[in-house]
Amino acid sequence: MAPPNAIKAITTMKMSQFLTRPRSIPTQQLRHCATTVPPPTPSAPHVPVLCQTAIDYLQPVASGKYIDMTFGAGGHTRRLLDSCPDITVYALDRDPLAHELAQRMSQENDYAGRLVPLLGKFSELPQLLQSLDMPRHSFDGMLFDFGCSSMQFDEAARGFSIAHNGPLDMRMDCGRSGSVSAADVLARAEEADLARILRVYGEEKAAKKIARAIVEARSALQRIETTRQLADLVSAVLGDGQRLDRLQRPAHAATKTFQALRIFVNNELNEINYGMLLAQELLRAQGRLVAITFHSLEDTIVKRHINGNVIEGVANPLPLKYCGHDLTHDPELLESFVQSNWRQLHRHVIQPDATEIARNSRSRSAKLRAAIKIN
Repeated sequence: MAPPNAIKAITTMKMSQFLTRPRSIPTQQLRHCATTVPPPTPSAPHVPVLCQTAIDYLQPVASGKYIDMTFGAGGHTRRLLDSCPDITVYALDRDPLAHELAQRMSQENDYAGRLVPLLGKFSELPQLLQSLDMPRHSFDGMLFDFGCSSMQFDEAARGFSIAHNGPLDMRMDCGRSGSVSAADVLARAEEADLARILRVYGEEKAAKKIARAIVEARSALQRIETTRQLADLVSAVLGDGQRLDRLQRPAHAATKTFQALRIFVNNELNEINYGMLLAQELLRAQGRLVAITFHSLEDTIVKRHINGNVIEGVANPLPLKYCGHDLTHDPELLESFVQSNWRQLHRHVIQPDATEIARNSRSRSAKLRAAIKIN
């Protein structure tokens, strides 16, 4: 279990400060979840979102090298390999189960020698590629599919889903890297820090009220250890009134709380920011980037990297708005604010059509952005 001061040191930072190099906490201080996870239910297979659209924007070329930064169940990778018979795909994922699936796929006759499974986070990729003697600017395309995969949501033992009762874990890597579990955060973080996590990462308006209830439960010696306990607590705090998400869909009262904890536990925003920086380092000139996001925090980071709204390697928390342009007359300074190494391949963000949403309801909030590296 992580000590209070370890969590305190992390949660006292502002959102912009989270977008720095990923944090690490001593492994011996943490409680690990089980690393053996049962396979996903065959009756509910993973359906990759915007799969053909992503491949179309990647435009695979003969003998090209591509990297799927979020292998998951392998739907995008499989389609990419099938689209061009002699390309090589490097498949990265921090989830041991996803890595096992990638290893199995790499042994299939159609993909032998063309698929390279890699286990790790975005921030571990440079070391992984170095061990393979892969230099910078080696890849023709890079694909991101952010957030949780369906098999993570559907497996109760992982602790991601409100719909399935299980241990409140939420670690995408099952504790391989020594990260704290969601239950550890709820048990040790101070009330102000919990409120900040819920407000920043879940965009939860009732963050203070929920944080207070969590601390009161702790005071009553009631450790929150399961997804159902947390969901019931948040529901009790917020009442029975129906909540709607940004797309005006009915949502469980605890949805934003679960999102906030998952993002914090897995350091997701740091990793996304780091992944976007890696894209500039790993792609060749004219290499293609495709990123699929599922909520505004992810999409904002991707959009601002593509638009060049980056300050010292971190996506600017503020949009580019020249409210006081009359205060400066230095054209070089103004130009430096909007320089970008990317050219976006579409005018408007791309979303699933009605047919795909009907086939896969989890695709409803997906947004795809694609760009070419111009230098």
